[in-house]
Amino acid sequence: MKNPVFTGAGVAIITPMYEDGSINFDELGRIVEDQIARGTDAIVICGTTGECSTMTDEEQLAAIKYTVDLVNHRVPVIAGAGSNDTDHGCALAAKSAACGADALLLVTPYYNKTSQAGLVAHFTAMAEAGGIPVILYNVPSRTGLNIAPETAKELSKHPLINGIKEASGNIGQVARIAALCGDELNIYSGNDDQVVPLLSLGGKGVISVVSNVKPELVHNCCKAWFDGDTAKARELQLEMLPLCDALFCEVNPIPVKYAMNVLGWEAGECRLPLVEPGDAHKEQIEQALQAAGLIKE
Repeated sequence: MKNPVFTGAGVAIITPMYEDGSINFDELGRIVEDQIARGTDAIVICGTTGECSTMTDEEQLAAIKYTVDLVNHRVPVIAGAGSNDTDHGCALAAKSAACGADALLLVTPYYNKTSQAGLVAHFTAMAEAGGIPVILYNVPSRTGLNIAPETAKELSKHPLINGIKEASGNIGQVARIAALCGDELNIYSGNDDQVVPLLSLGGKGVISVVSNVKPELVHNCCKAWFDGDTAKARELQLEMLPLCDALFCEVNPIPVKYAMNVLGWEAGECRLPLVEPGDAHKEQIEQALQAAGLIKE
């Protein structure tokens, strides 16, 4: 049995940036402190939501090290360190571990993709290079590649491969992973609108975009489930849906970064090729924030 890296709601945190596109570490620190104060169970730094795909290695490692040092073991810090180049990924994994991260989030190889056997080789090499627990990240809508349940089972045999962030949206696949892997692979939802369904299959929590704007809602949803109050968990999951719809109305993290700016954070703009949301989507985001009690008229 592998103990989960965390249980509950981990925030896939944005990376705030100045007008020139450089990382605003002061604002990142303020956001991290606010997240911890409002109940977030883990910080995921430099994931998709953190725009790692447009960061240099130096920027990525600086953001990881800054977050690790600031959090100082109050909650786990999980570092995005994936790559579609295994050698590059191994180097990132080792350096992220050296920064003090508690675990690594490793996405499937994108664009060049690979076979299922290639996935086993890729993740095994990166896990061993990092030497700390690994959460696999399955998001075929972005990568064009799915981790098959049988492959997840094979990977779960590795002592460092601790969990999987499942963002396939395929509940049947998640059930198959749970059936095959049992306690050897902790499952986290990668979709905010499917937290309770994954928890019902034995999941350990969520790596959440919605947590950026309302961390207590996502934390409380998970807590209610683990406390045995399934009716409350369901109620909070349904309450979350308008925010889910708004924060995924365009490619993540476009909407959530706009939302954070609306809420008064100095999130800045996304780096190109991501641009601001269109006017209709801006209105949808603002309305969802208002309905969630986050902004007043």
